[in-house]
Amino acid sequence: MTARRSRIPATRYPVERFNLDNGLRVVLTPDRSAPVIGVAVVYDVGIRSEPEGRTGFAHLFEHLMFQGSENLEKLAHFRHVQGAGGTFNGSTHLDYTDYFETLPSNALERALFLEADRMRGPRLTEENLRNQVDVVKEEIRVNVLNRPYGGFPWLTLPPVMFDTFPNAHDGYGSFDDLESATVADAADFFRRYYASGNAVLAVSGDIDVAEATRLIERHFGDVPARPAPQRPDFTEPDLTAERRTSYTDKLAPLPAVASAWRVPDPITDFLGYLPYVVLAEVLTDGDASRLVERLVQRDRAVTSVGGYLGFMGDPFDVRDPTALLLQAHLPPGGDVEKVLRTVDEELDRLATDGLTEGELARTQARMATHLLRDTDAVLGRALRMAVLEQQRGEPGLLNDLPRLVGEVTDEQVRAAAATLRPQRRASIEVIAGGAR
Repeated sequence: MTARRSRIPATRYPVERFNLDNGLRVVLTPDRSAPVIGVAVVYDVGIRSEPEGRTGFAHLFEHLMFQGSENLEKLAHFRHVQGAGGTFNGSTHLDYTDYFETLPSNALERALFLEADRMRGPRLTEENLRNQVDVVKEEIRVNVLNRPYGGFPWLTLPPVMFDTFPNAHDGYGSFDDLESATVADAADFFRRYYASGNAVLAVSGDIDVAEATRLIERHFGDVPARPAPQRPDFTEPDLTAERRTSYTDKLAPLPAVASAWRVPDPITDFLGYLPYVVLAEVLTDGDASRLVERLVQRDRAVTSVGGYLGFMGDPFDVRDPTALLLQAHLPPGGDVEKVLRTVDEELDRLATDGLTEGELARTQARMATHLLRDTDAVLGRALRMAVLEQQRGEPGLLNDLPRLVGEVTDEQVRAAAATLRPQRRASIEVIAGGAR
C-alpha cells in the first residue's frame, strides 16, 4: 500500500481565501510560471434549483448573462475579452452555473470589471429574453431532438431513477416553459440566485495576491449585498426495486442501454463515495478494464461501454443524490438483457474475487494523471477550486484528490461493487429506429 501510494504524484498549489463584506467568497491561487490567468465565477444555482413550470431556466439564464450588463451593451463582454487576447464561456450544471475567462495576466482588472458588472445586473430586456429563448430552443433541436441518442442518458435516465421534480425533470427545458418565461421571471431568478452571497470568485495564475485582492475589493466590494437563498431539499430515498423503461429513437442507428445506481453522498460521505469513482474506472477505463475486455473484446455484445459518476460526468462537483452510470451501444440485433446480465456477473465476480494483481494501481495511476492534467491549466484550476469552495469550503482539496484516489483499497472497491444490485438499478433502453 505504501509503495503504491508513493507513486501517486501530488500538487501544492497555494490557496488564499477571503470573504468580502457583501458575502462574496474569493479564492486565489497564484502561479507565476506563465503570464496567463484563469478567472471563474460560480453561482450556487443549477438545473436542480429551477422551479416547476420553468424547466430550462437555469440554462436560459446562463445565456442571458452574456447579453449586456449594468454598464455594458450587448456583446461588449465578448469584445473586451477577445480584444485582450482571451477566451470565455459559461456552463450550466446540476448544482451550479459558472462563467469564466482565460486571459493574459495584464488583463486581470478587465476580467474583474466584466464579472462584477454582470453580478450587479444583466440587461434583462424583452428583446434579449426572446432572442435567447430562441437560441436555447435551437440548441435543444440540435443537441437533443435532431441528433441520434440526443439527451441519452443524462436527460432520459433521471426521470426513471428519480421521482422528485428537482432530480427528474428535463434540464434543457420544454418549449412551452421557455416560451412562457417573462422578464419579471428572469429578474426574480437573478435576485434570488445571483446574489453576491451565493457566488464564489476564483482567480488562478500569474497574480500578485495583494494586488489581486485590492482589485477584487475595488470592483466587487460595492456589489449590493444579498444573502444566499436557502438551498432546496433534493433528497429522496434509494430504489428498492429495479426500474426499467425504453423508447424508440427514430435517428439512432444502433440500440443502446444505460443503467445507474445511487452512490453515497459525495459531500458528507466523501471517503465512502470515492471507491465508487474508482470502481467506475476499474469497470470501463481502457482496453484492459473489466467491462471493455468482457463485453467489447470477448463477447462482442457491445460496440462501446463507458462508466462515470454523475449524470453530467462530474464526480467532484456534484451534490447528493447522484449515481454511478454505465452506458453501452450495441451492434445490430444486440441483446440488452444479455448485456445487463453480463454486467451483473462482472460486478459479482469483482465483489467476490477482488481485483487482479496491479489492476487497482494501474487504474489509480490513470485517474491521477487525468486529475493532474485537468488542473494543469490555470482555468481548470480556478474552476475546480471555485466549485470545491462553493460546495465544501475546501478549495485546497484539489491538491489532495490524486492522493485520496490512490488511498482507495481493493476491499473498498469490492464492497462498492457488491452494492450495485439489480434491485437498486434504473435502466433505460434505446430502441434503434434509424437502423435503415
